Amino acid sequence: MQDFDQAHEDYKVAGVTGRYVHPSQVDGFLATCPKNVHIVELGKSLEGRTIQMAELGSGKVKILMWSQMHGNESTTTKAVLDAISFLSSQNPIAKELLKKCQLRIIVMLNPDGAVRYTRENANGVDLNRDALDQTQPESKILRKAYQAFSPNFSFNLHDQRTIYNVGESEHPATLSFLAPSMDSERTINKSREVSMQLIAAINEALQKVIPGNVGRYDDAFNANCIGDSLQMLGAPTLLFEAGHFPGDYEREIVRKHVFHSLLVAITAISNKSYLAYNLQSYFNIPENNKRYFDILIRNYRSGGNKGRLEDMGILFREDLVDGQIQFVPYLQERGKLNAHYGHQTYDFNNEKDREYLRNSSLSSILDF
Repeated sequence: MQDFDQAHEDYKVAGVTGRYVHPSQVDGFLATCPKNVHIVELGKSLEGRTIQMAELGSGKVKILMWSQMHGNESTTTKAVLDAISFLSSQNPIAKELLKKCQLRIIVMLNPDGAVRYTRENANGVDLNRDALDQTQPESKILRKAYQAFSPNFSFNLHDQRTIYNVGESEHPATLSFLAPSMDSERTINKSREVSMQLIAAINEALQKVIPGNVGRYDDAFNANCIGDSLQMLGAPTLLFEAGHFPGDYEREIVRKHVFHSLLVAITAISNKSYLAYNLQSYFNIPENNKRYFDILIRNYRSGGNKGRLEDMGILFREDLVDGQIQFVPYLQERGKLNAHYGHQTYDFNNEKDREYLRNSSLSSILDF
């Protein structure tokens, strides 16, 4: 399988970085794409922002992907821009992929939510719970694009929170995948089997660069979720979840791994190499657990060391302030947190840790 790490360094869209991606940045990139990228206006969001789709390739196998259905999930949008940059280039591998595949990419499905940095659209509706009801213009735009294209594969691109670890391990879930269920019994029909095979191929490639950091998302069925609803239609659908890499809160490292996984998937589809994988290869990917805090403080005692001994689990709230995302700590859980991990961990019994906490922004949360 082709190693795409160097390709990312060469084709990364440098002008779009960080957690906050504004629709104007996406529109600006699409306006400068070469002629082999056909840009189609699909419609308008609730507040009148344009939702655009990039079309590339002339092959027989059709792949539809969409990003930022949730407005505060921007990592896959950055990776999708990088993928378009690569695929539209004169790179011989890109040319070969586009001879075999035809891609349609909705880069930002929820521009109103992206502006606000909220999960929901301007009506406060989670588009990933509107697959059946189709109450929102963005939901209708996606379904119309799907029906017009009749893709052989669909990629549903999301971000997940920093709370996820892989299986029973201390590895954070840097990327997670799911072959969505098509019914409450979680039946494995042919389309879901193909989804699983393709995820197994992606996982094998990623294990070479982020070993142990790939998880499998929970497959509980919800017909109102877009992935489940499309799987019901019989077209292989994959959920991509961009997660956390140590220290990478801006998700620039994760962006590279999403780019890598997208191109591995397209390559496996183009040469049908995913057919070599069995279902057990998919189920061998450990399922995610929720055992991480952004900050974990061990052996904390409140009230000047007179309180009870406990652990403090702190998460970051992501606030949009003047076009930048600020990570604001808040106390999520306290008590015996022996089964949990911290992306940063401090021991209140350690004098240096205690002094650091006393002088940090966390002092307002802790009662010294």
